[in-house]
Amino acid sequence: MKNKREGFGVLHYIIMAAVSFAVFILCVCVGSVTIPAGDTLTAIINTIFGLPIPEGISGPIILFVRLPRVLNVALVGASLSLCGGAMQGLLRNPLADGSTLGVSSGASLGAVLAIALGLTIPGFTGGGIMLMAILFAFGSLMLMLSLAHKLDYSLSTNTIILIGTVFSMFAHSLISLIIAFSGEKVKTITFWTMGSLANTGYINVIVLLAALILFGALILRYCRELNAFAVGEDNARHVGVNVKKVKLVVLVAVSVLIGVCVSIGGTIGFVGLIVPHMTRMVAGPNHKRLLPACMFSGAVFLMLADLISRTILSPIELPIGVVTSFVGSVVFVYIFYKSKKVN
Repeated sequence: MKNKREGFGVLHYIIMAAVSFAVFILCVCVGSVTIPAGDTLTAIINTIFGLPIPEGISGPIILFVRLPRVLNVALVGASLSLCGGAMQGLLRNPLADGSTLGVSSGASLGAVLAIALGLTIPGFTGGGIMLMAILFAFGSLMLMLSLAHKLDYSLSTNTIILIGTVFSMFAHSLISLIIAFSGEKVKTITFWTMGSLANTGYINVIVLLAALILFGALILRYCRELNAFAVGEDNARHVGVNVKKVKLVVLVAVSVLIGVCVSIGGTIGFVGLIVPHMTRMVAGPNHKRLLPACMFSGAVFLMLADLISRTILSPIELPIGVVTSFVGSVVFVYIFYKSKKVN
């Protein structure tokens, strides 16, 4: 297994890209109305090159309903998985991800508050929710780091995780309080907190892609430092890593990326927790290989989860967060059981 991991390279990324594309086409084709793959590819290619779509092809369904949704799902899955892999490496804890550190909870609190108050940005659908989610995710991170710094000047991993867990409980209690007083918006908030990427459009694709390019690239820039963290913070200092700076930069990038994802898709659990575990079994612990691989596997995982959510009880659509939580919890128990059995 070790040799296979060390040999993980360009060919494996090509295979993962091919699998991601195949799953992408499958998710665009399948739904309440099944569309042949050839028609789907024809509609997409003709639109890209400005050619007319042949009659008989369900162009509007492909281009304005399924394509933007599946693109958003893939980008959210890639972003959450990348964030989870980076946080697990940074904090050397397999339970670290946006939900356990309170960043997702902070983003959710901001988004729920925006929905309850009806905050909007003129000309930008969902802009108020997105802005509040990013601000609260970043503010939550700053609050947790400040408290951790007061309690433990070295910003140890255990201190950060403990404060993040406590803050998550606090944020969820505030969300419950807001729901209790939100009146007719209870249904919207409740469905949103379970996670859903229905009715997302191309503007969301642009925002997610821009966030992933900017902050994802920032996270990937610190792959070497994350490898040093894997051996321990003291070792990282000895090899010249500025531990506090790397922690701050990576956590800030993660918080903004998670804030954007939460503002668009709601609370989608277990992606950043489970996918890096599964990917690490194939790609190995080297973050230069692991983090890019996490993006492919995260996109595939969430696209399949979204496909299940909208087809398993068709015409009823399940929130995607319900599917990821169910699958993720089962996979997590299995991984935990296998790891204990090996040990």
